[in-house]
Amino acid sequence: MISHAHCRLLTSSFIQRQTICPLLARPAQPHRLLLNLHTTARRNMAIEIAPLPVPPSADASKLKDFGREVKGVNPGSLTPDEFKEIRDLLYKHGALLFRDVDLSPEQQCALTKAFDPTSENYGHGNKKTEGEKKSILHPDLKTIPRVPQVQLIGNGTVYDHEGLAEAKLKHPSHTTFHKTRVSPEDEEKGYTRFYRWHIDAALYDLSPPKVTTLYGVNVPKGPHQRVRYDDGTGDELEVPLGTTAFVDGRVMFDILPPELKSVAVRTRVKYAPHPYVWMAPAHALSTGLGIMSEGLEMSFDELPPWEEAKIKVLPMLWKNPVTGELHFQVHPCGVLELLVDPLPEGAKRDGALFPDGAHLTDLKEVRELLYKMQRPAIAPSLVYPHDWHERDLVLFHNRGVLHTVVGAFKPDQVRAFHQCNLAASDDPKGPSEEDVKKWA
Repeated sequence: MISHAHCRLLTSSFIQRQTICPLLARPAQPHRLLLNLHTTARRNMAIEIAPLPVPPSADASKLKDFGREVKGVNPGSLTPDEFKEIRDLLYKHGALLFRDVDLSPEQQCALTKAFDPTSENYGHGNKKTEGEKKSILHPDLKTIPRVPQVQLIGNGTVYDHEGLAEAKLKHPSHTTFHKTRVSPEDEEKGYTRFYRWHIDAALYDLSPPKVTTLYGVNVPKGPHQRVRYDDGTGDELEVPLGTTAFVDGRVMFDILPPELKSVAVRTRVKYAPHPYVWMAPAHALSTGLGIMSEGLEMSFDELPPWEEAKIKVLPMLWKNPVTGELHFQVHPCGVLELLVDPLPEGAKRDGALFPDGAHLTDLKEVRELLYKMQRPAIAPSLVYPHDWHERDLVLFHNRGVLHTVVGAFKPDQVRAFHQCNLAASDDPKGPSEEDVKKWA
């Protein structure tokens, strides 16, 4: 198993071999010389980028800044200058795709850690999801033994994989989480749903990871499926089998009307303690964008021990560290309360919502407001459904996008992915005073 000290030592050795994570350690002078020689040798190997292929359903004008395919560089063997360029590209575009990559779990962990060098543990806490049987995450994750920051996810049974003799994987299905489901007959015809729109984050005690990396080890192929929203709109979206669907948090904020932009820029979001245990008995909406208000959430007395000081209260909008843009970043399933600040002095009050501020504690009201704000951004024209190939590596800005598992596999369709995200060294930054004055 890789201990924290071992991880740092591993990263240092990567640098000595001119590989990833220059930010994680300070090499001695001879190592700098090696890096400089390596950089000189690769000086003419420019990084190339191309837009991600968007489906015909997409509004290309709205997704023009989202996602880039990166060529001409190996993400497991980056020089310091290359890593800086990759970092900036990721924060500008939200997601980066590298095709045909060979990447060990150790390299994946080190690459993920490079975005937040003092981070150490898996984003939900090492072993916490696997050990907490009541969590809705429990069936979906298996830990790579020697690199506990990397999780094995997928479908079917995998044998002799990275130290795991046998791993029974289960692709999350809307049939076990939504209030209603697509009928078995319609599933056979290829209809499916989004599972759960979310941010990768514990949302209790630990800070939301900055970046998630997903690596396709085994990717079964099959016919496209068709996502039904089943919310009365008639919305549908054709997607590749087993896609990961993304929406851009910038777009989610940008398309809001002025009165809701004002609410968003003034609001903080309070999450439930142990939210994945708390929400486990409840049912999700048919769009996967939040929970039905049926009073089924686990009572606080039934939860694992928790402390008020560890409950997360985060801004509704998270500020991009490179572009300064605001991203609407809320995990709707885990939200407990909303705290809205009053309008700033001098702001127009006509038509404003909650001009004197508000503390919303009624779950139904909280959820209905969030749904009103977030639902427009998951319209078919604004969703990027990634078409996975084996040895695809996708990096996404976990503090800038929402994503969801989609679709269903048959038991004999074996799928294996490596996922890594690390609980961050700090919480996301919210809007500045200037942002509040501009949008409130």
